[in-house]
Amino acid sequence: MSDYPKMPRAVALEYGDNAAPRVIAQAEGELALLMTRAAQELGIPAIKEEHLSHVLGKLRLNDQIPEDLYVAVAVILAWAYRLSGKTPDKSPATSDQAAERDA
Repeated sequence: MSDYPKMPRAVALEYGDNAAPRVIAQAEGELALLMTRAAQELGIPAIKEEHLSHVLGKLRLNDQIPEDLYVAVAVILAWAYRLSGKTPDKSPATSDQAAERDA
């Protein structure tokens, strides 16, 4: 049995140029359902993970996620990137790396 309330909760994260993902929106109840529907309509990947949304829901807007959640959030962000057909930005290879690759 879960220790978390069954009230719907939604938390939106943004990574962008930040050192770590940060909370950009959160809601509970009917507003969370509306937020989830809006994300679906806009093609924004969403995942249902009650435990993680409960913990992230305790953060304030614009808070960066704590280090102990990096792995869990990284897995979700990787899934969202892949689902969207995106890949993380990669820095250009140096000439040494290019030479090794081409050898």
